[in-house]
Amino acid sequence: MRDLKVTPIRNGTVIDHIPSGMALKVLKVLGISGEGTSTVSVLMHVASKQRGTKDIVKIEDRELLPKELNKIALIAPEATINIIRNYNVAEKHTVALPERVVGILKCENPNCISNFKEPVKPRFRVASRSPPRLRCVYCDRPLEPEAATT
Repeated sequence: MRDLKVTPIRNGTVIDHIPSGMALKVLKVLGISGEGTSTVSVLMHVASKQRGTKDIVKIEDRELLPKELNKIALIAPEATINIIRNYNVAEKHTVALPERVVGILKCENPNCISNFKEPVKPRFRVASRSPPRLRCVYCDRPLEPEAATT
């Protein structure tokens, strides 16, 4: 079998150690679609010594913001973020689930105040870090972030 190689990027972001099969959800939570000018490479089910397989996402000419790292932590809590500048790793970050998640996910309870036309953003507290589980601060309904991003 011939290995296909993905070319290095000059500037941008590489998201590594994404659980196998979750790369497309990472793109979704970041709002990356087929539209835009940046080249996006998605590698799925790549061999990994630590996990067996993993996914990798490479985004050219875009550095992720701290707020975006929180979004990734919801569905890929062990991901690493490499900021690439001039073909070299300039910064390396691990994602971390914040204590509270605000305005990123929607509560699944249709009767929750956050789902009405009230001026409140959906807010969740972290009930478990591994696996990530959240609870709505308004109605206390549990939420698994992976399910909420579909």
